Amino acid sequence: MKIIYSVIAMLALTAAAMAQTTVVRGDVNCDGYVTTSDATAIYDYLLNGDETYITTCDVDNDGYITVADITFVYNIILGGDTGVDNHEYVDLGLPSGTLWATMNVGASTPEEYGDHFAWGETTPKEVYDWSTYQWCNGRWNKMTKYCTVSTYGNNGFVDNLTELEPDDDAATVNWGSQWCTPTKEQLDELRTKCTWTWTTSNGVKGYKVSRNGKSLFLPAAEGYSGSYLSSGTLGYYWSRTLGDTKSYYANYLYFYSSSVSSEAFERSSGCSVRAVRVSQK
Repeated sequence: MKIIYSVIAMLALTAAAMAQTTVVRGDVNCDGYVTTSDATAIYDYLLNGDETYITTCDVDNDGYITVADITFVYNIILGGDTGVDNHEYVDLGLPSGTLWATMNVGASTPEEYGDHFAWGETTPKEVYDWSTYQWCNGRWNKMTKYCTVSTYGNNGFVDNLTELEPDDDAATVNWGSQWCTPTKEQLDELRTKCTWTWTTSNGVKGYKVSRNGKSLFLPAAEGYSGSYLSSGTLGYYWSRTLGDTKSYYANYLYFYSSSVSSEAFERSSGCSVRAVRVSQK
């Protein structure tokens, strides 16, 4: 009988340990639930400097503790966000503190291509061209959002938005508010601060990107133009940053076996997204 009780106790401890490994965003007071008391804990910190829960108050993972974190908690309570983050990342020790996801949005392994997205769209589709693009009126010079040059705006439209808003970010919408598509600067940092080695992983061509003894794999996931997907030797990865001079372009990372570069590309094209988040150190 004692043996049975011991086994039960060990199973209980194991279950408890496993439960503790699940990260629940919004559970500021670490009681296993997301309730209004978690919002109150953040409010107490902002109002009174109560640092009891300082390590977990930044629930939206933007690097700051603000009223936005309180809003984030209420969104979870109201069903706007599940609060559970099952996506892994690599800390390459980059100066910006950027943490890179281990796989593409829409993938289940590092080697899978994942989904392709037009810039500023959050779901994949069959045809990637201006006639199907969400943020224009059928043509490249008729932008209806994210436009800084009137020549490219629909009837001269300009909103001067230069970075994707969360509702238009494929990483944020598909993975949760702690994730986003990298900026041009974050892609440039990855490109210039890491070692890039062309390789094959589980039969898939791509780059091993290494720094400080850690690495991630970026598959050559190609890109869509119209309904055509290119042949598995190129990589196209969106940033969330609009092009500098042409509003129908957005910045992206482009690579093949002998070159890695930062360029701009037509927003209507279908490219991969490798999500990032901000280090909490």
